Amino acid sequence: MKMSKFKKVISGTVSALMIASSIPTVASAADQQTRGNIGGFDYEMWNQNGQGQASMTPKAGSFTCSWSNIENFLARMGKNYDSQKKNYKAFGDITLNYDVEYTPKGNSYMCVYGWTRNPLMEYYIVEGWGDWRPPGNDGENKGTVTLNGNTYDIRKTMRYNQPSLDGTATFPQYWSVRKTSGSANNQTNYMKGTISVSKHFEAWEKAGLDMSGTLYEVSLNIEGYRSNGSANVKSISFGASPDTQTDTTVTTPADQGDNGGGMNFGGFGGDNGGGMNFGGFGGDNGGGMNFGGFGGDNG
Repeated sequence: MKMSKFKKVISGTVSALMIASSIPTVASAADQQTRGNIGGFDYEMWNQNGQGQASMTPKAGSFTCSWSNIENFLARMGKNYDSQKKNYKAFGDITLNYDVEYTPKGNSYMCVYGWTRNPLMEYYIVEGWGDWRPPGNDGENKGTVTLNGNTYDIRKTMRYNQPSLDGTATFPQYWSVRKTSGSANNQTNYMKGTISVSKHFEAWEKAGLDMSGTLYEVSLNIEGYRSNGSANVKSISFGASPDTQTDTTVTTPADQGDNGGGMNFGGFGGDNGGGMNFGGFGGDNGGGMNFGGFGGDNG
């Protein structure tokens, strides 16, 4: 999907009114997307083919969303750094604090999400999921890291000749996925915590992953694939937060005695590897988030 710049999307009168009044955005058209900025927070909702029922109500630093009978659905809010064209290290210690009521009913997850450019890379820091742990059994194991009291598996996956922020491209995906989900399926999960985003980036570098690109965005992201669910993101904030349980030591696969696995990631485990071609907060040439299905029946 080809998209215009984020700033262009929010320049129209209709978008401005929507931002001012926080009117729920309801999916009704093919590949419906709604983007905006409210109170200094960039947000976006995406619903593939406008299937089923989906909505997002954004406010400054918070939003609610729900979805049912969808193909792929995404709602996210955070900060877009693209105009500054700087590496993540230039922004100091980026931390994201969240307070979320998350109710997955099937295949869904809650994560921090974003991109870098030059080189292009898509990333995920996964805090909780419904009935499927991404990225399944696939992926190249890069070790583990313990941050903010939780241990995460570090993995690298690849996307080949797929839509991205910069048109069709081949690019890696980096993952930090909690060993134990912060959520359970078919119930409301009260999730509150801090994600030391920059520390994850540092851990990926220590694990041999290339973090030399310019930071595009850092967002709290709620997603669903062929499922139902809802979330009340009560607050999102950026900045320092007390953290007495941080260990930035990366345990490599060699230390673990684990050779990892190769991966051809069709994207969150869909049957046919279809799915999200998502332009991520309005990149120059669109494309963006490319899940091959976000966890199908056999994921």
